[in-house]
Amino acid sequence: GEENVAEMVEDYNHRRLVIVKGLREIGLLCFEPKGAFYAFPSIKCTGMSSEEFAEKLLTEEKVVVVPGSAFGPGGEGHVRCCYATSLTKIEEALLRMKRFVDKYRKEA
Repeated sequence: GEENVAEMVEDYNHRRLVIVKGLREIGLLCFEPKGAFYAFPSIKCTGMSSEEFAEKLLTEEKVVVVPGSAFGPGGEGHVRCCYATSLTKIEEALLRMKRFVDKYRKEA
């Protein structure tokens, strides 16, 4: 019924806030998505291409993100992070991404 839909929307909003806040705390500029289940943080601080970032993150931390380059030239320097998953998984992924980004972050 309608209650379930409202709960689902609230749930997604909560996950969206958690992931956007988490990515920003890691130091990744992040556009807040409207109506999508994705966040699209910039990974420029690592100096990696989006493909290299996605590949290394998967290999080293077992976290799946989609290289921004898959969405056209404007997407390069970003990765797409889906938050249509449990809060527990999102929080774990953010911890792993923080460890990964801290390891590869280039000095400003």
